Amino acid sequence: MLSVAEQTSALSVADYLAGETESEIRHEYIDGQVYAMTGASDQHGLIVNALAFALTPAARRKGCQLFTSDMKVQLEISGQTLFYYPDLLLSCDLQDREPYFRRSPCLIVEVLSKSTERIDRREKLLAYQTLPSLMEYLLVAQDAARVEVFRRSNNWQAEGYSGGEIRLDCLATSLAVADIYLDVELPGTAVT
Repeated sequence: MLSVAEQTSALSVADYLAGETESEIRHEYIDGQVYAMTGASDQHGLIVNALAFALTPAARRKGCQLFTSDMKVQLEISGQTLFYYPDLLLSCDLQDREPYFRRSPCLIVEVLSKSTERIDRREKLLAYQTLPSLMEYLLVAQDAARVEVFRRSNNWQAEGYSGGEIRLDCLATSLAVADIYLDVELPGTAVT
């Protein structure tokens, strides 16, 4: 897989997908250009694992598929094809079963980091809103117990949570903010 700097022309979707199955580095794809993904911190990984652990029972009850970090979401925006790797993706559409990507997720979660926060808050927020199936988009902080929820039913207006329960319409369930941060030590807290 070539980096953006090495590419001289647009990479086809087929070549991108084939390259991703062989590459040790994941790449996001934006209309023929690929961008290497950066590594994640331990906090990031623990938060994603906690989210998956907390949401898996409800996902299984509904017959949904829950993926962490390695499943791409495909978007078509203004004639451009994009593939992103969300930190967590939930698809409940039985017709949405491509082996390497999903097109119809109802929930997407991104865990914020300094290197990705701007893209997650702007580019991806706007891009994900174009998915007719998407009901909720969550941005989860690593440095504090802070979750922002953007809902289609609330016209994509941010709802902030630092405690309590987050209602997830996609799964018809609630998620405790404390459960997201069970395994991480946040600044100002001590491990017990």
